[in-house]
Order: sequence, then structure tokens, then C-alpha cells
Amino acid sequence: MDAVRHFLNEWRLVLLVIHVGVTSAMIVVILLQRSEGGGLGMGGRSDALFSVRGQANILSRMTAIFATIFFVLSLVMAWSMTDPMRASRSIMDRVPVSSGAPAAPAAPGGMTPAAPAAPAQPAAPTR
Repeated sequence: MDAVRHFLNEWRLVLLVIHVGVTSAMIVVILLQRSEGGGLGMGGRSDALFSVRGQANILSRMTAIFATIFFVLSLVMAWSMTDPMRASRSIMDRVPVSSGAPAAPAAPGGMTPAAPAAPAQPAAPTR
């Protein structure tokens, strides 16, 4: 059981590192695209691959690829966070059931605080 959990934790870390890399690459590609105001993709090259049209096609295609990878990795990471080894699905299933009053939390230093006194009965109104 511990070996499986260890493997899942390592796999989640690998997915997270890949996800951060894809996110960073997608940010760079989006910033390189030519916008209405020029953007960071300004360049005076005239060759066919990096012309304005060629650059827009490559960058928009790369953006779509990175966005798809980002979306798929997000879904896989969300799916991998469900632990198949866990018996209960709700946090309320882990709450211990007790018939008495709830236990008071321990005070710092290991000393248990004294129970508070019951409130006094209200006095009858006098005229």
C-alpha cells in the first residue's frame, strides 16, 4: 500500500512539473504573437517561415497545441487526486461518533482546561 502511494505521489509530481513547463511555454507563445499594437512579436524578417503570415500560423498552431496539452494535463491531475485506496469519500465519515458532549480541546502545555460553570438561571422580574 505504501509503495503504491509513493508511486502515485511521484507521478503527481512529474505531472505537476510538466504542467508548469507547458504553462510557461504557452505564456511565452502567447506573448510572442502579434497583436493590434504590435506586441512582442515585432520583427522585420521577410523570409517565408517568419513572415507575418507564417509567424501567425506557427504561433497560433503552437498556442492551440499547448492549450490542448494544458487542458488534458489539468484533467489528468484532477483525476489523479482521487485516492483509490481511501475507503470513505466524505470527511464527515471520519468524525468519531460519541454519545456525550464533545471533548474539550487540550490546552497548550498538555493541561486540560477546567469545565466552565453552568450559566445561572435568570432571576424573575421584580416590580
